[in-house]
Amino acid sequence: MLTLTDSATTEIRNLIDNSPDVPDDAGVRIATSPDGTTLTLSLALVPSEDDAVVTGDGARVFVESGAAQLLDDKALHAAVDEQGQVQFALAEQAGS
Repeated sequence: MLTLTDSATTEIRNLIDNSPDVPDDAGVRIATSPDGTTLTLSLALVPSEDDAVVTGDGARVFVESGAAQLLDDKALHAAVDEQGQVQFALAEQAGS
């Protein structure tokens, strides 16, 4: 199952906290593109019916069923660049 690094949980919480009219229990959703070749990450108010929900220290990630298998051994990481933009990345989980 996908795991979240400390930086990812912090940045997801910041994203939710700084988005007007978004409830505290919202999250980000990771899904496959329609052709299945890429992953997308977007803000989501609630998970879709078949989404797996990954939580970490107050952050929620909704993983589309089609993406779940691809992300099974991955960790979601986040970093802030020089312009203050958050960049999310996937990496192998420690010990994988």
